[in-house]
Amino acid sequence: MSHKQDAISGGKWMSASTAISTVFQFGQVAILARLLEPSVFGIVSVSTLLIAFFSIFANLGFSNSIIYKQEEDRNVLSTIYLLNLALGLLIGVVVFFSWPLVVAYYKEPRLEKVIKLSSLYFIIVYVGQIYLFLLQKELKFKSVASIDITGTIVGTCVTIFLAYNGYAELSLIFGQLAQQAAKSTLQIIYGLKLFKPVLTFDLSLIKDHLRFGLYNVGDGIVGFVQANSDNILVGGMLGVKPLGYYTLASQLAVFPIARLSPIVLQVAYPILARFKGDTNELKKSYLTILDLLSYVNLPLLAGLFVTADSVVPLFYGPGWEPTIVLIRIFVFVSIFTFLSNPLFTLAFSKGKPKLLFYLNIATLFIKIPLVYVLAQYWGVIGIASAFLIATLSNLLINFQIVKSLIGPFMSEFGQNIAKPILFCLIMVGAIELYKSYADSINVVNTIVQITIGALIYIGLTIRYKYPLAELKTFGKAA
Repeated sequence: MSHKQDAISGGKWMSASTAISTVFQFGQVAILARLLEPSVFGIVSVSTLLIAFFSIFANLGFSNSIIYKQEEDRNVLSTIYLLNLALGLLIGVVVFFSWPLVVAYYKEPRLEKVIKLSSLYFIIVYVGQIYLFLLQKELKFKSVASIDITGTIVGTCVTIFLAYNGYAELSLIFGQLAQQAAKSTLQIIYGLKLFKPVLTFDLSLIKDHLRFGLYNVGDGIVGFVQANSDNILVGGMLGVKPLGYYTLASQLAVFPIARLSPIVLQVAYPILARFKGDTNELKKSYLTILDLLSYVNLPLLAGLFVTADSVVPLFYGPGWEPTIVLIRIFVFVSIFTFLSNPLFTLAFSKGKPKLLFYLNIATLFIKIPLVYVLAQYWGVIGIASAFLIATLSNLLINFQIVKSLIGPFMSEFGQNIAKPILFCLIMVGAIELYKSYADSINVVNTIVQITIGALIYIGLTIRYKYPLAELKTFGKAA
């Protein structure tokens, strides 16, 4: 199978996984928003932040180094596996005993049980994670997709069941643990065909992986602070209820893009790593990735921007109106973010992860002062605005780094992105015209708005970008 066919097949499976996972995620949020108060979402987001932070250390960037080096040595993989298990156990203990500091910072006693339960995540996740890396390396995206889908279904069912039975914030934590337990089990089942660990632990065998991973850890720490300083400060400065609004707005505007972009990047990286020395090929692939992300993400974000005042009351129910303005700010955050994401594949394909570290350092110095200052004047809206400015700055620096890796590209990029932007403007104009005649908010009008936007954008794309015959060819190739 050619690289193109690998990409198409992988994209098909990961798209299916993401579509199903996204539907379940939004269905879960829509139900929970009617069962739980905003502060509950704020409390759980603190747990999510803690898990994300400590995952940086337990991973050590081995996923990227295994793929980049196309690692197959059983003793090397066994050492990495045992090291990950030890780190996961250690970090689980650290997280468990961190609860007094977290409770003191957020001034929220309910966080004690949440943090203690969250510590189990690290014991569960690292039992099967190396098998996920190997499945990705071998381009086994059908298996990866089935693992994600199963985990999402299990986690959603457990969360909703417990929420209905009064478990409040603990329902979300138990749901996360159930989801990861299901995924780890399946990762082992699928991955044992690729690797059976032996009792070998020799750090000298993985020196190259550790060196590769150091920049991943450094970049991960800085990237975490850079990406989540707004969430950390919202909860600490304004309390968990504003953090709940902020979290749900981010989930609606940022979550779909956070799920869609990795489909392309997850499939692209293992393939690009196989011809990492060909700069011309990397440049073509980078522009292709940007083009695809633009055509997929821009209409979703433009549609959300123009329909937010209709979608929020119907999707979340009453009491969530403060999220509307936040969602519209996050739409632009998402645009700048998905345009920045392909640098990840490029930097690792070139074996230069340190560039991501430097980029995050620069963005961090821009973002934190902005978040603190704007929060003093405009509260949660100010923090979201600071996030927007920092993300735009990140994108501008990002493009300069890309230029240093593959040469000038902005002319081709500008030509590629002009069409989806124009299509989105036409789509938004048509929806606004409809809204001016049908100003009441109800299910029918919201569905009509979404339908109008989808038909216009899809029609223009098929007519002027991807003809139907070409799409059929892609479908057969997949």
